Amino acid sequence: MKLGRWLTVVALIITVFMVYSAYAGTLDAVKKKGYVNAGVSGKVVGFSAPNAKGVWAGLDVDFDRAVAAAIFNDPNKVRFTPLAFKEAFTALQSGEVDILSRNVTWTYQRDTKLGLDFIGVIFYDGQGFMVPKKLGVKSALELNGASVCTQSGTTTELNLSDYFAAHNMTYKPVVYESADEATVIFESGRCDVYTTDSSGLAARRTTLKNPQDYIILPEIISKEPLSPAVRQGDQQWSDIVRWTLFALINAEEMGITSKNVDEMLKSKNPAVKRLLGVGSNLGQYIGLTADWAYRIIKHVGNYGEIFERNVGPKTALGLQRGPNALWKDGGLMYAPPIR
Repeated sequence: MKLGRWLTVVALIITVFMVYSAYAGTLDAVKKKGYVNAGVSGKVVGFSAPNAKGVWAGLDVDFDRAVAAAIFNDPNKVRFTPLAFKEAFTALQSGEVDILSRNVTWTYQRDTKLGLDFIGVIFYDGQGFMVPKKLGVKSALELNGASVCTQSGTTTELNLSDYFAAHNMTYKPVVYESADEATVIFESGRCDVYTTDSSGLAARRTTLKNPQDYIILPEIISKEPLSPAVRQGDQQWSDIVRWTLFALINAEEMGITSKNVDEMLKSKNPAVKRLLGVGSNLGQYIGLTADWAYRIIKHVGNYGEIFERNVGPKTALGLQRGPNALWKDGGLMYAPPIR
């Protein structure tokens, strides 16, 4: 091989190694700094937002705390970085955050072109429409000619265009950069309709001055599987985050909660024992302790507990489980077995 070609090959190998090294070793880096850095939405009530005391709360926030609990046995060893949509993917790609959990839809291009790994659906959602009651609209099929607030650079724009075209309707797009901006525009009456994921609409309605003056229309026009994401190239870290979600779902299916988990350590059920690390150490395969799942459940609870306290019927959002119920209850939540 000629020297020039050899040097080119060596340079390529070094480049690949450097890229891989930059992406690998996330667990070691997280342990070294002493916390997980999670990228979240800024003000989506029920998913990720500071509460009245300034403490971060929400379904996505609790998931990030579950990851921290699995690693450190401390759900508070996580820092939250609020990210606008336009900066979210770059923040993850660059290593600014370790996990991206901010109501992001799992799509083909984001999973492949952007170099992200979506670890599993944490919330099944779909795009909907919110309108003022005074508009007198009961269905999205009555929105012909309406002005619609839509966020730029999101799947929302394409879904909106497709829906109106499919039903031979026209609309006037009012494009905004952030959900905060959209809320102001919508509440001021500068657009007739606000469209985003239905969970986001429910969250935003709670922030309006008179929430009772607005309704969410019944139509769901898209599939929006929301999933936390990590960088590609670090299989161990991807496994840790993915199996944290699966542990939460499996725990609910087995009836293991934050309140009874200590008692469940005495269970004779082999599946329960494996999940809680009794008599086995499956945690070693992802660089964690035998009781990694016990830590998650003890500190954060199971998936059902997280759902109910953040977005369930007794919260401001008042959401039913619907597709986010366990598979055995008619929903879509299904996790591979831990064995």
